[in-house]
Amino acid sequence: MKKLSILLISLSLSTIACKNEKKSTETVVKETIEEVLAPKSITVNLSAKSDSNVSGTVVFTETNGTVNMVATVSGLEAGEHAIHIHQSSDCSSPDGKSTGGHWNPTNQPHGKWGIETGYHKGDIGNFTADENGNASISVETDEWCIGCGDDTKDILGKGIIVHAGVDDFTTQPTGDAGGRVSCGGIIE
Repeated sequence: MKKLSILLISLSLSTIACKNEKKSTETVVKETIEEVLAPKSITVNLSAKSDSNVSGTVVFTETNGTVNMVATVSGLEAGEHAIHIHQSSDCSSPDGKSTGGHWNPTNQPHGKWGIETGYHKGDIGNFTADENGNASISVETDEWCIGCGDDTKDILGKGIIVHAGVDDFTTQPTGDAGGRVSCGGIIE
């Protein structure tokens, strides 16, 4: 009888341990799914370049395969300015040229997004600064990703540049947007 009691206790403990193990596994799976589905976000601080006072932040957030970019910039001259993603996150040079040219992984001509003749993946466009030099722009696209490893979409390791002038969307390869007045690296 004593042996039967010990056996029943052992079986009960094994069942409890298995249930706890199952619960633990379910928790791990749930946490992993939540982590995979959670939005990815990177905040980029923009630093003044080319003897300007232009600074700001750019926030990239990826949710369900779509990246939303919100840039908030101050210190600009009133009027329109171009903003682009460039090849490198290296903002070490005083003029911002250490970022290289526009990010163009699909070898398209410079242009405006949505135009059939093509555009660089980094050709974001123009935005307007008010009389106080403040500007913001928001862009949403499924043509970018954050850390996905796809060379034609991944913005990690690239730079974001605010230009002194306006992108004309036609001049090759830059849009004749003028000097680089602010720079930030898109890095984790």
